[in-house]
Amino acid sequence: MLLRAMGAILTAWAMLALVSGPAAADRFRIELGDQGTEPRYDGRVILILTPDGSKEPRFQVKQAYDAPQIFGINVDGWRAGTAVEIGPGVLGFPAEDMSAVPAGDYYVQVVLHKYRTYNLANGKTVKLPAARGAGQNWRLEPGNVISAPRKVSFDPAGDRAIPVRLDKVLAPIAEPQDTEFVRHFKIRSERLSAFWGTDVYIRGHVLVPKGFDDHPEARYPLAIFHGHFPADFGGFRTTPPDPDLECEYSARFDEPCYNRTEQEEAYKFYQKWVSDDFPRMLIVEIDHSNPYYDDSYAVNSANLGPYGDALTYEFVPALEEKFRGLGEPWARFLYGGSTGGWEALAAQVKYPDAYNGAFAACPDPIDFRQMMVTNIYEDDNAYWRTGPFGRVAKPGHRNYLGHISYTAEMENRYELVLGDKTRSGQQWDVWEAVYSPMGEDGYPKRIWDKRTGEIDHEVAAHWRENYDLRHIMERDWATLGPKLQGKIHIYVGDMDNFYLNNAVYLMEDFLTRADPPYEGELTYGDRDEHCWNGDPTLPNAVTRLRYNWMYVPKILKRIEASAPDGADLTSWRY
Repeated sequence: MLLRAMGAILTAWAMLALVSGPAAADRFRIELGDQGTEPRYDGRVILILTPDGSKEPRFQVKQAYDAPQIFGINVDGWRAGTAVEIGPGVLGFPAEDMSAVPAGDYYVQVVLHKYRTYNLANGKTVKLPAARGAGQNWRLEPGNVISAPRKVSFDPAGDRAIPVRLDKVLAPIAEPQDTEFVRHFKIRSERLSAFWGTDVYIRGHVLVPKGFDDHPEARYPLAIFHGHFPADFGGFRTTPPDPDLECEYSARFDEPCYNRTEQEEAYKFYQKWVSDDFPRMLIVEIDHSNPYYDDSYAVNSANLGPYGDALTYEFVPALEEKFRGLGEPWARFLYGGSTGGWEALAAQVKYPDAYNGAFAACPDPIDFRQMMVTNIYEDDNAYWRTGPFGRVAKPGHRNYLGHISYTAEMENRYELVLGDKTRSGQQWDVWEAVYSPMGEDGYPKRIWDKRTGEIDHEVAAHWRENYDLRHIMERDWATLGPKLQGKIHIYVGDMDNFYLNNAVYLMEDFLTRADPPYEGELTYGDRDEHCWNGDPTLPNAVTRLRYNWMYVPKILKRIEASAPDGADLTSWRY
């Protein structure tokens, strides 16, 4: 009887705990100062806690088991002089709740990531973070409001409201300036402006060849280097490395002075670029940052708009006209790694007649039966492999030894803390924004429940028919195959950190039996991590800095094999 009574008491206490809500803990009272810039703000308030005071907390945030702690909430119409609270019950990362944060002294900083209202052409209204010059980096976007870092004592058993004041608006970012070799170019896209209901521009950072201004008669091939947001043209330096450079350690490559390696490779590229035997050509890095991500994935999308058409039919022709490109499909090439690798391959597949070759290194998943490690068509859950008596978490990131730094659930929860409704500006959210149909609320339909990982197979079917590159190629090979012969080149390390080699294996299964033959190249780097791009003789740390010249011999060979009779093969070979 005593045990039964004690059980009843414990059950009553458990029910009371469920009714009374989340456990108590210190909380943070965040006040918006009067910056005199805007009367009210919509956006995401991101709170950061870290024991490390060596640099601002906002610059320490990452998605890993040893990351600083973050929490996030939405604000709508937030006015200066008023406050919001972040405390127990607000979702966090890595700890899920503030009550689970250990007691201690922490450096705290808060960022208000500002949203803008868009009235879309289809009648939907959405609030999203406008691209303002920092490549959708919430830590740096101009107009965001931040607090000064300060040290606080936190107690998960406490009940204090720790004050934090947002009082600094991040300043605009200066436009890059033209130089002898790097020119800057932008156009207003009619297609995208109509979609978004406001002016939308696409920018290009164009590397022009030696003698560009002295050879007005020359017309040049065009290479498009796809990838993440470029602040300017990268990896090009006209002077030797700085002799007084202070070394910066690269944890990714375990290099003690990787910034010197970057400068050395940038100078080597300049030396090649101006050498007598290097072909004269144009290379462009494109800024197509948008309200969902630091680039558009270079395809048409229900949520981002017609970026594929805008780039292919508006931006590229305008660039070729201004910078004297040859303006012919046989003289246009695409390359890139990771996101850029997927974009290069996708643009070639979606616009097979517009480009003459894609060099796709470590591409984002090109077969959604291996969306990293999830088959979105057959699996029921993106976070867990579940058996009758147990389950195991799906990994999100590994090193070349297979050691895991975070799981798929952790990565997605990190994104959800940074922004709901696919607004985090991170990897899974941009795939969802690009690939999914638009929901009734104007935001992308979820491919899976962001908290549980339960997959929506109707949304997955939409992904397959419109963006699964292996599926599209196999489905349409009778018409695509003849147009893509000799144009497809894929490279990936077999220990890619994000398991991107898995989808390449499935693409290889198709390409090796494709009829007509694809006549391209698909190779793997033994034990190489992200982002191996095709050179087995050098480490990733070096080859990732050589995209702009490592594929040039293959490009020249392709031009020689495919240029039509009468094509200009001489004016650009001075």
